[in-house]
Amino acid sequence: MKHIAWAFLLLGLLSCLPAQAQDSLRKAEDAYRQGRYSAALTEYENLLRTSPNDPFVYYNIGNCYFKMGSKGLAAANYYRAFKLNPRDNDIRHNLSLALAAGGEKFVPSGVPEALHKAFYGLSQRELTGLTFLMFWICCAIGCIWLLTRHFKYLWLFTCLCALLTGCWYWARAQQDNQSLAVVALPTAEIRSGPGTNFPASAGIAQGHLVTIEDQRDSWYEVIVKSQGIKGWIEQSAVEKI
Repeated sequence: MKHIAWAFLLLGLLSCLPAQAQDSLRKAEDAYRQGRYSAALTEYENLLRTSPNDPFVYYNIGNCYFKMGSKGLAAANYYRAFKLNPRDNDIRHNLSLALAAGGEKFVPSGVPEALHKAFYGLSQRELTGLTFLMFWICCAIGCIWLLTRHFKYLWLFTCLCALLTGCWYWARAQQDNQSLAVVALPTAEIRSGPGTNFPASAGIAQGHLVTIEDQRDSWYEVIVKSQGIKGWIEQSAVEKI
């Protein structure tokens, strides 16, 4: 059934894309099936020019990098796909797999899988729309209650739902607004300052997530939360998400 679903998805994408993009997609699919992952990657990257917000293009780019052994670049593209379509199980699975290859956990320790899925059950755009919708529904029912003194408890319930949605939106915004990057080199050095003249304090394996705190010249100040490390890393060693 999954293969049938993917076939219908591919047909849907082909029907919506312009002729040049359709040709790139067919070439990419053919090259990937034949094991020519570098050629497939080139075609998928061409597709980004016409479909810059398509999660499945990023997903397939991630698949190409994963097959080519670049787990860090694979994780970065899976993460981009995840931010656009967080409900897709294949994207979640492959992102978790790519991060695990570098010793990173997709679902933080102590957080139930079901809760993590629920928290990311909507994309940021969908959650923004839901938050505004709940706000206006709350306002509309509040106006009816003020004018008629009816639906008081419905208004209170709607206010509670709007408050919970707003809290959810705020919590997601805090997560989504972080400047994240993935270590793309086999090993990257964390230094005490922005330059090779500063001593290296740790080595970080490919695929680790880092949070960018500051930038100076060609260096990022980062936090590696999974290891509790803070320091400076060369920009060329990471791929920003």
